[in-house]
This record gives sequence, structure tokens and C-alpha cells, in this order.
Amino acid sequence: MDIAQLKVQAKKIRRDIIKMLGEAGSGHPGGSLSATDLMTGLFFNTLRHRPKEPHWPGRDRFVLSKGHCAPVLYACLAESGYFPLAQLLTLRQLGSCLQGHPSCQDVSGVEVSTGSLGMGLSVAVGLALGAKLDQKDVRVFCLVGDGELQEGQIWEATMSASHYRLDNLCCIVDNNDLQIDGRVKEVMNIYPLADKFKAFGWQAIEIEGHDLKQILAAYAAAARSKEKPTVIIARTVKGKGVSFMEDQEDWHGKAPNKELTAKALKELE
Repeated sequence: MDIAQLKVQAKKIRRDIIKMLGEAGSGHPGGSLSATDLMTGLFFNTLRHRPKEPHWPGRDRFVLSKGHCAPVLYACLAESGYFPLAQLLTLRQLGSCLQGHPSCQDVSGVEVSTGSLGMGLSVAVGLALGAKLDQKDVRVFCLVGDGELQEGQIWEATMSASHYRLDNLCCIVDNNDLQIDGRVKEVMNIYPLADKFKAFGWQAIEIEGHDLKQILAAYAAAARSKEKPTVIIARTVKGKGVSFMEDQEDWHGKAPNKELTAKALKELE
């Protein structure tokens, strides 16, 4: 897809997120909406994958380390054709495969089960190292939250990725500067992020995380990296696209009621 098509697709993804959360009555809209443009650019332009062949050996791998933002992943998978769009409305319902956190045993297209924060990047390092050892032309992408960077395991994985020169690894930081307890820098300051990753031997790219042109350029730059893993630090707005959710920590893990669901969908027409 080109930029214009990606913008349309991103709006569809946001509508999917609101619909499924409104139907479920629970879930995490804030971080799902802030990551939508990053995920759209990845799944519909950059990631090599075959929805009809989910286990195709030549596919790139994607790990959603911040697993509570499963709605944006489910929406991207459904819109890509991994499963019917109607299935999105079963989110978090008894018997549904679409759990509150993604399960690779139940959902086509989910590479790794995630949920416990801080672990996804370690898994991504393992996948990238495995691809290197097997001499496979496979790229690995991992989306992390900025609050998640307060986890020590993240930095162990960061050190390992640099040590093994995993230039096939790209970590994407959804830097919306809000977590469930407030501003990230007030809960546990993680800044300056670019300097930290560079000190660990990574290529660090800073972008506006809702600018699809910058997003695609960053993914392309990551693919050109030699001997270094890449981190894309994307400045985003929590709840992006829905006015009453934007930059509000209250919408980290709260679903809209029927009235607010209708209002959000109206804004996203």
C-alpha cells in the first residue's frame, strides 16, 4: 500500500479496535490506538508474510511484547486476511480464541504468546539469532511500550542483541509517554532513550509515530543496517484518533461504553 492507502487502512484498524473493545466491555484502547500507525505501516507495507500460509518459513517474525495491546494486533491480522473480520467482535468472550493477551496456540498469525511485560524483546532476540544461525533471510520486529522499558530484562536483551550483531532485529518503541500509573518519566524515568540504546551498540532512529512517511522510512533504514540491531523510537499519542481518549492515562485499560463507542466511531468515519 502507498501512503494514502495506509492512512485509510489505519482508520479502519482504529474503528476495529473501538468496535471490539466496545463489544467486549474491557480491554486496552490507549496503547492500541497509539500503535496503530506503526502497526499499519508494518503489516501492510513492510512485513513479509502470507496470511493464507501463516507458517511460511520465509516470513518475517513479529512479536507484540506489550501483549495487553492485542486489539491492534488482532485488527491487523483480520484486515490482512488471517481470520474473518467478524471474529473480532468475540474479543475476550468465553470460548473465543481472541484472549485479552495473544496466544500463538489459538490465533493464526500470532508468532509468540505475550502478556508479561519485558519478555518479548528477549524472544525476538532468540528468533533473530536463530535466523542468523540458520542463515535465513528473515527479519524480526518487536513492538514494546515505553513503560515496559522500565523492566530490567529489556536491557539484558538489548545487550545481547548488540553482542550478537543482530542487524535483522528491529525494536519499535511506542513512546506515548503514559502508562497505567501516569507519565513514564514520573513513574520511572527512562530518558534519554536514543542515547541509552546507542550506548548498547544499537542504531537508534527517532520519528513521529503517526507520520506514515517517517514510519516507512525508518523501517527501510532498519533493513539497511549492518552489524547493528535497530531501535525505532516513535513519539506517539495515547488514544490517538479519538479526541476524548488522546493523552489520557484513564484510557490505558478501560473500554468505552455504548455511548462513547458510538461517539468514537463517529469521529473515525
